[in-house]
Amino acid sequence: MKRFLYTAQLFVLLIVITQSCVPTQHIQEANTATPDTYSSLPADSVNSSTISWRDFFKEPELIALIDSALAHNQELNIFLSQIAVAESEVNQRTGEYLPSVGYGAGADLEKIGEYTRNGAVEKNLPIKGQEEFPEPLTNYKAGLVANWEIDIWKKLRNSKKAAVMEYLATIEGRNFLVTNLVAEIAMAYYELEALDNQLTIIEQNLNIQKNALQIVKMQKQTAQSNELAVLRFEAEVMKSQSEKFAIKQEIIEVENELNFLIGRYPAPIERNSSAFLDKQVDTVFTGLPSQLLLNRPDIKQAEYDLTASKLNVQVARANFFPKVGLSAGIGLEAFQPQFISITPQAIFYNLTAELAGPLINRRAIKAEYSRANARQLAAVFEYERAILCGYIEVTNDLSNLENIRISYDYKYKQVDALNKSINVSTMLYQSARADYMEVLLTQRDALESKLELVETKKNHLHARINLYRALGGGWR
Repeated sequence: MKRFLYTAQLFVLLIVITQSCVPTQHIQEANTATPDTYSSLPADSVNSSTISWRDFFKEPELIALIDSALAHNQELNIFLSQIAVAESEVNQRTGEYLPSVGYGAGADLEKIGEYTRNGAVEKNLPIKGQEEFPEPLTNYKAGLVANWEIDIWKKLRNSKKAAVMEYLATIEGRNFLVTNLVAEIAMAYYELEALDNQLTIIEQNLNIQKNALQIVKMQKQTAQSNELAVLRFEAEVMKSQSEKFAIKQEIIEVENELNFLIGRYPAPIERNSSAFLDKQVDTVFTGLPSQLLLNRPDIKQAEYDLTASKLNVQVARANFFPKVGLSAGIGLEAFQPQFISITPQAIFYNLTAELAGPLINRRAIKAEYSRANARQLAAVFEYERAILCGYIEVTNDLSNLENIRISYDYKYKQVDALNKSINVSTMLYQSARADYMEVLLTQRDALESKLELVETKKNHLHARINLYRALGGGWR
């Protein structure tokens, strides 16, 4: 008993010495403070990011495209596989701090020298049914074994919690990918509708230009015009023809971009482009900046990564402390098969407790601890960066949405004025009160303004989508 107490005191002394030599570094906390509102907007908790994308978008064709992409997009499916890997990591670390129990059976053959202690004992012990031990001596064993590392420093539990945080981070990474995927498909869809409208505008303008060309040719025959005017009008028709085929190529590329996001080979994209300019751009409610921490998946992902890094620091610090382990076994053992079922003579059992820890040359453990602290500090900066980036994105997109709305109103009035000027310039030219250059420039300005109006409408719809994404919408 005295020897046992002496050994226990020695172990306690070693633990105290070990703990006194463990380095400690300050864990920096992230600054999660945000402004109370966006710009000069009044404080309002109504937030459009909580709206499902099915309710945010109204077009059934677009909703069908997003549904198909969420089921077949390759990048999303790859990410789902990574989530499965993270889930397996959680299960693995959960099992590490639980006792492990296994079973085993075996047989071995052993020849012991007669002039050893065991050999001398065997020669002098009679065995029922025979004069001496068989030589060589066989041995048969079957039983259960158990091992358990007692997690007194919470190393294994913190490791498991870190794995859970990393798993949750992959879930948020998947949500962030869905948010971007939904936004990309919606913007490509509206771009496709805009191109359809631009192609229609060019075709309508081509008819106007061809009619004007016929008028100029007739006037040339009556000496009211000249060859130069005819050539200029013909050049303008050729220019519009070239732009027409350029837009057709853009339509093919955007269609294939959508097909790629959906995860299928090139196929026609169903859409309704006729009412593109009449689409309503509904109001997007931004809510409070502090809601970004709950709604944006990339910010939540950075938060989970930060929590995991803090736990990993605790895991790395626990490596400085000794490990306490228990191992036990129980079963049946005999040197001949017919004796293995005789109890209690054939029963064996053992119980072992072990305490071991690093004492000298702990350089690798210190390096891992320093690395874990550095990763934790980087995670703090990444979390703060994600919050700042989210706030700035919302501010920019909010301003962009409002400015494009005002710009669209002016563009609409410009198009209306230039449409009227086409008829006026044509009548003036026919009555010889304007030259052909005025007609050409008027037609060109009208065409460009119509194309710009469609482009502005597309940008207006894109700005609304970008604000919805910046707020954290699209993954629900």
